[in-house]
Amino acid sequence: MSPEALDRLLAGGVVSHLQPVVDLARGNIAGYEALARFPGGPGPFEVFAAARTYGRGVELEAATLGAALAARREMPPNTFLSVNIGPDVIDAPAVQAVWDSHRSLAGVVIELTEQVRIESYAALDPVLSDLRSRGAMIAVDDAGAGYAGLQHLLALRPHFIKLDRELVAGLDRDEAKRALVEVLGSFAGRVDAWVIAEGVETAAELDVLVDLRVPLAQGYLLGRPAPGIQSLDPDLALSIAGRATTRSGSTLRTLLELAPAIGRDTVHGLRGRLGIGEIAVVVDGHGRPERTVDAEGRTHAVRESGLRINLDTSIVDAAQRAIVRAPATRFQPLICTDTAGRYVGIVRVERLIDALSRAH
Repeated sequence: MSPEALDRLLAGGVVSHLQPVVDLARGNIAGYEALARFPGGPGPFEVFAAARTYGRGVELEAATLGAALAARREMPPNTFLSVNIGPDVIDAPAVQAVWDSHRSLAGVVIELTEQVRIESYAALDPVLSDLRSRGAMIAVDDAGAGYAGLQHLLALRPHFIKLDRELVAGLDRDEAKRALVEVLGSFAGRVDAWVIAEGVETAAELDVLVDLRVPLAQGYLLGRPAPGIQSLDPDLALSIAGRATTRSGSTLRTLLELAPAIGRDTVHGLRGRLGIGEIAVVVDGHGRPERTVDAEGRTHAVRESGLRINLDTSIVDAAQRAIVRAPATRFQPLICTDTAGRYVGIVRVERLIDALSRAH
């Protein structure tokens, strides 16, 4: 592509198409990924490569991010919007101006692309911490594609781990791929992250993902990128929900109980208001749990101690996660969240044990 052709494309503007991300436990749309498109031009890979070649990569990334975030106005309730950004430009002034034009980034998933190698995770941490504090969640792309992807997972501790589409392709015919997906799913559970399978194109691949309890997926089978919000095919939605119900058995929803949710500024006034064995859950400004507080004022950080779990997790999986926690927190209640990571209630380990014994 010539510099003149690139100029014409940038002058014409970037268009965002949205691809649905589907909840494989409930058979509905959990969010959308915004993907750049260039009307009348070549594919996005060629355009981004040309922009980097001619020194206009930051300009294009900022324009793409602005177009993607504009789609927030269309988002249905309780869905997230995933946007892509290169780690090398995430804090560039032009990109920072786009972030700053949005007071809150609640419901936004920032997906770090792997087009450019991350040279220093320490240098990246301040900007990611700032974006997290404004409500954004972090995703790492192409997990399972190589050592760089594993390095991302260990250093960044993302909210979402996106499986490389080459790992998903033919998953139903490859036991090695299936084993790797299981390992990544186990790792995600230990670090309190969600797995998203990309590139799902066949019903057989979808069956295996549901069987492995991968929570989220996207791909041509579930919906192609398109302008504006789209719905999931009703027959497909029923089929997914039926598969999940058959394979997962009872979930934490059946054991859920409420514990009070409090803001950060009310923790000190809590003493004396909780009974023995009771806890309160401290949530941030977006309703996501941060830590628990008991009657004696002792706190447990939710993320570090592995207390947080999705309410659609099966009882068996939840019990397996609970018993591998550190001894100090092994019998602490599980803090349950919805698809968007918001606090919805707690499940006590005693009730998990009782449910397992009754099932047996």
